[in-house]
This record gives sequence, structure tokens and C-alpha cells, in this order.
Amino acid sequence: MNILVIGQCSLHWGRMEFGNIGNYYIMEPFFRELHNVFPNANIATTMQFSKRFCIDENVNTVPMELYYGWQDNELALVKEELELSERYKLTGELATTTPFIDEVLKADLVIDFSGDIWGDNANFLGQDRFEIGLLKDKIAQNLGKKVVMLAGSPGPFTNEITKTLAKGVYAGFDMVTNREPVSAKLLSEAGFDISKTLSLACPAFMFEPATGNKIESFIAKQIKNNSGNRPVVGFILCGWNFETGPFDKWPREDANYIKFAQLIEHVTENLGLRVCLMSHSNGFDVPVVNFKLQHGRDYLVIKQLEKVLKDRGISKDFFTVEQVLNTWETKAVIGTFDMLISGRIHAAVSGLSQCVPTVIIDYGHEPKAHKLLGFATVAGAQEYVADPVLLDDLTEKVNACWLNKNKYKQRLQLNIPKVKELAKQNFSLLKDIV
Repeated sequence: MNILVIGQCSLHWGRMEFGNIGNYYIMEPFFRELHNVFPNANIATTMQFSKRFCIDENVNTVPMELYYGWQDNELALVKEELELSERYKLTGELATTTPFIDEVLKADLVIDFSGDIWGDNANFLGQDRFEIGLLKDKIAQNLGKKVVMLAGSPGPFTNEITKTLAKGVYAGFDMVTNREPVSAKLLSEAGFDISKTLSLACPAFMFEPATGNKIESFIAKQIKNNSGNRPVVGFILCGWNFETGPFDKWPREDANYIKFAQLIEHVTENLGLRVCLMSHSNGFDVPVVNFKLQHGRDYLVIKQLEKVLKDRGISKDFFTVEQVLNTWETKAVIGTFDMLISGRIHAAVSGLSQCVPTVIIDYGHEPKAHKLLGFATVAGAQEYVADPVLLDDLTEKVNACWLNKNKYKQRLQLNIPKVKELAKQNFSLLKDIV
């Protein structure tokens, strides 16, 4: 059994593994569940992983350029591949081949994993990237392979040309699973055939946190000691939560942080809680020579928020996690919070999956992401998605979360095992396809 995993998450080395922590929450259970369902499978992927990951998760990386290589003639190259596949579909013969076609021909199953960038957002990664990805899917379909798209949040689609192409490719998938129910609704409204679409849950709900003396010691010293025996609220913010884009705008004016500072002041002064400011992204130097995990973009955002809070001088009951934590450690820390307020959806997943009452801060500027409401809906937490533009909404959602924290936690304790079973179905249903 040979499986080829492609998709818009085919990015440079380290991006899926060491950058946005939420990406890794998905990747580890994704490949582990594939192996659980197909124990003897050989899995190849155009995603670029470390040697450690490839060994531990029994995955083989093939060149990313097979999917997308940031060349000026990328679209022309994939159209040549498409023509070869179209002729094969008609005649059963290949005039010639390419490295991508060779990998597809070896596969019994081709999986597109594109997360929330199977749509307009793909073009933020490279020119014509969404169209090229669609054509790669279509090539695999033309070559007669079983092709599925797993655990996605497709859309939006504003370009009518690529939208039409996307509808045809989507209809050609043997199965599509989405990580939440909102995507299917939007796809249906956009005229997509969703007859082979299932709304399930994100594999990230299955990711396990770090355990053992090292992380327990860190939590005791850095989190519990800082709390003064008061309940601790985790607070995670990112560039998507601001009213104005782009998400990676830097520097920002202090005024952009005022609403978030006011929210934290409300939490500490009016609710009597202590706030832990925390980053949910990491980074590393490029090019990679001597790899060392370091703070990512979110840390800069958190540090400026910390500065604004100190300058205002209203709240003194907050502290910042200064250490660089890996993915497993980050989830372990989140699991200790009494409540979580998160502008990163997979940080929210980390909290929800550990039954931590969580408020999700929505995106504040375009392109908006329906996945936040979708993920919250899967977990039964949709009433706790807050609009970052409206301080009153932020405050009301946080008040409701804290007031109802015990019932919220009990609800999660009932829901999360079901959500994890939904996440597993992304993979177990593949047995019916192959």
C-alpha cells in the first residue's frame, strides 16, 4: 500500500513542524492515524519534514518542487503535466512522464491536505498557487487514482475562473472530509457538489501534550509560582486578531493593542484573576545551518501587549512566558489554565481538547476565516467566539465563560471524546475508499 500526501501545506522545511505550533498539532496525529489504519503503508509526502519526524512517524519526504517550486513558469509546467494526464485518461498511455506523475503512479491513494488554504488563501503563498494545486489534484484523478481531500476548511472562492475549476476537481474527489460543519454549508451555497463530503473534526484534537518531570517542574516554577494561588487565565494573541492587516504587519502602534489591554485589565481587576501572556508560534533562522528553536512572530505581539499594559499601569496581575516552548510543552502549559482566551484557533483546540473553558478571539480583518466558528461549533463552544473589534463582545464572552466555567468544563468532558472519535474518522473511512 503506497500513499502520497500532497496539498497546499507543501511548504519549505520547518514551516509545518517548527513554526506555527498549531500546524504540528495536526501533522503528528495525521500521519499516525494513517499508519493506524494502514499499518504496512509506505507514506510519501511533498511536505518537508525533519529527519527526526520522518524516522519517528515513518514518512518519506519527496521534493516539494514536485507540487510547487516558486518558479516563474510553474503554471505552464503543470499544464503540460495536465495534458499528459488527459491523454492518459483517453488512451491509457503516457507519452512521457514527470517526477510528480511518477510519484502519483506509484500511489494507491493520493491525499490532498490543504487545511484552510484550499481556496483564495493559497495565492498568499505563491503566484497561481491555488490553480496549480487544483491541477495537481486533477492530474491524480485523470491517472485513475483514488484521490481524497482530508481534514480541510475549503474556501473562500472569489475568482470565478478558479472557482469553476475547483468545483470540477471537488466533484472528482472520492471523499472529502472537513474539520468542521461551516465549510460544507459555505461550499453548498457556492454551488459545490457536497454529496461525498463529511463534516468531522480536526486531527489536532488528538495531539498529546508533554508529560514528565521537566514540564511539571516548568509549570510549577513558571506558571503556578506566578499565580499566587489565584486562578490563571491564558491569553494568546496573533496578527490576525487586529482590526487592520496584514497579519504580519510590524511594527504596530500601541493604540492597536488598547482593546486587548482593556480586556486583560477587566479580567484581573474585575474578575480577580491572573493572566498569563503566551506565544503560540515559534521560529528558526533561515537558511538552517545550526537549527535552534526560537521565538516566533506571536512573541513580539505578546511583548508589545505586555508593554502597553505596563505603560497603562492599571493591571499588575499578569506575567509572560518568556521561554521558548516546543509544541508538546505548549499544550501541557495550556492544559493547566483555569480559562483560556485565544486568538489562535489551534491554541483554542489545545485548550478545548483538555477541557479548559475557552474564549476564541475571531479574526479582525480580511481575509476572515470561517474555521474559527466551525471549530468552536464542533466542540460545542460556538457562543464563546468573540469579535475582536468590539470590546463589549470580548468582555461579555469572557464574563460568560468564567461565570459558567464549571458547566462549560462538564460539557467539554462530554463532548471532547466524541470530537476525538470524529477526528479519527478522517482516516478510518479511508478503508471504504481504497
